[in-house]
Amino acid sequence: MTLEEYLASRRGLVDAALEQVVPSERTYPETIHRAMRHSLFAGGKRIRPILSIAASEAVGVDIAGPQVTGPLVAGAERSACALELVHTYSLIHDDLPALDNDDYRRGRPTCHKVFGDAMAILAGDALLTLAFRVLAELPDVPSERRVRMIVELASAAGSVDGMIGGQVADIEAEGKKIDTTYLDYIHRSKTGALLRASVHIGAIHGGANPEQFAALSEYGFHIGLAFQIVDDILDVVGSTESLGKTAGKDAAQQKATFPALYGLEPSRAKADEHLTKAVEALLPLGDNAARLREIAERIVNRSA
Repeated sequence: MTLEEYLASRRGLVDAALEQVVPSERTYPETIHRAMRHSLFAGGKRIRPILSIAASEAVGVDIAGPQVTGPLVAGAERSACALELVHTYSLIHDDLPALDNDDYRRGRPTCHKVFGDAMAILAGDALLTLAFRVLAELPDVPSERRVRMIVELASAAGSVDGMIGGQVADIEAEGKKIDTTYLDYIHRSKTGALLRASVHIGAIHGGANPEQFAALSEYGFHIGLAFQIVDDILDVVGSTESLGKTAGKDAAQQKATFPALYGLEPSRAKADEHLTKAVEALLPLGDNAARLREIAERIVNRSA
């Protein structure tokens, strides 16, 4: 299976799982569910849930013996879809006029442009709360693992070294001169924390031992930073059509970014450094982590 076929297959699994856990547009009250689904099923790449599934596959063992289970650790797509729920909630809220004030996301009008600010806020809230219900109700997963996954997701989305903390630091840095330490905090918290949690949750679902978990955690840290550095670069060199969101917003809002602080070429070099470290972190997992290596390379070399 090529990487493209793998990504398409896993996107299909995640989308099917999301269809199962998200209320239909006909569920009362219909407006909130239409708003949730408007953003959730807008054609995202599903990078976070796919990373989670790939991490499960990298450490999953058959109950009959110490070999990898094969194409998919059973039920990994269900826990992975919780990550997409949280990610989409964050995008809906990021796009609001009080934050980034964006008109487009994933190639279509943002949630608040279609449903209004109030309904967009509630749609984000509903996706966030649903994510934790999904993890709490995972079938055939020991309660200890479910609790660990819930803690991972809550921490990654929170205010202490998590997504919300990074968003606060990002807002407060607008128009100011910042140092490299502050920029690293923004990136590893606002974006990196949820990407790292994606790998953590997959590892937990797959029953990773401490050594496997540590290797995947190191991978997640570096790929999370690399992802955001490339995102910063694409905001400068990409187009609105290719990105599916408004290009050039970072500079217009005087955001703290790697290109603004280092320049484009040094930023590309830093993304490559993190890619190298991410791949090196996977060495203890051997061939079982081949998909994670391919995904890391795709993340750093992507054009959208």
